[in-house]
Amino acid sequence: MMNAIPKNALAALLLACITGLGHAATPPASFADDPAVIDFARDLEQRHGFNADTLLGQFAQTRPNAKVLQLIKPPTSPLQRSWERYRPRFLNDRRIDGGVRFWQENEGALVKASALYGVPPEIIVAIIGVETEYGRNTGGFRVLEALATLAFKYPQRAEFFRTELEQFLLLSRENGLDPLTVKGSFAGAIGIPQFMPGSQRRYAVDFDGDQRVDLGNSVDDAIGSVGRFLEQHGWQAGQAIAVPAATNGELDPTLLQTGLRPSLKVADLASKGVRADTDPQGTVALIDLVSPGKDTEYWLGFENFYVITRYNRSSFYAMSVFQLGEEIRNRLCVQLPATTESRGRYCRA
Repeated sequence: MMNAIPKNALAALLLACITGLGHAATPPASFADDPAVIDFARDLEQRHGFNADTLLGQFAQTRPNAKVLQLIKPPTSPLQRSWERYRPRFLNDRRIDGGVRFWQENEGALVKASALYGVPPEIIVAIIGVETEYGRNTGGFRVLEALATLAFKYPQRAEFFRTELEQFLLLSRENGLDPLTVKGSFAGAIGIPQFMPGSQRRYAVDFDGDQRVDLGNSVDDAIGSVGRFLEQHGWQAGQAIAVPAATNGELDPTLLQTGLRPSLKVADLASKGVRADTDPQGTVALIDLVSPGKDTEYWLGFENFYVITRYNRSSFYAMSVFQLGEEIRNRLCVQLPATTESRGRYCRA
């Protein structure tokens, strides 16, 4: 049998437990209590005609999201870059077959977008496939809360996310949306094509003619907006995206320091041991797809490859989009009867 605990000690123990539970259960203060958020709301009132009290009422219903801060931070022990590990995430039967279905179900919008913006259907389909698996995974975070968390609790990129938060509030007002209900990624990207709010306001289009831009529910709007985004960033209609390259042993490391923007002459690369089946007078970027323990895979990227990186500034991302699009188109062509108009439009002889 335990020894009796003195009454005063028991009371102190109970008080400590209650206090501890109270602290553990107390949620973080709402954003409306943050002086920086109050200043932000007042600034939007002055510059854009918002009602600051209404904005603060919305911020009072949002709090810092610890999961958002966890996801945005670089890993403490980052994995070494590996194309061999990255590629199968997007180049797999599920995404390829899903892309074929998406293309068949939305062929009209894809033909229209391709004609208007010069972007091949397979590239639009592949971007949507990589971003959200054709609209299946658009994100479950409240966009207002995610952007406010990053704007006011993540100093490393606070300026960028405050701008996106401002753009999101403008976007919500323009489209009659309740900012408290819009869902997206942990970084605030929205809808089927995962546009950041600023990109949606600059590049998104009403492609289905219903007088509103709805990237969350309108596949047509998503297709048209991806096409216009690429066109506005310099897509060159009918031009190549990338070609494989071969090398003679070790490369001059400075060739890989010029970035993703094409700046190297194919002929000059050939003189330094990088060969590819393409116009010697063309201007390209040298793309290295590295995998630990494997030979590096080299490609020459043209301007259109660079344009894809404006969507996500990664050579792995852009190559995944390019190769997924090729696989989708090839599989679609296998299924199309030889005499159909679509086969003549999409399939190479």
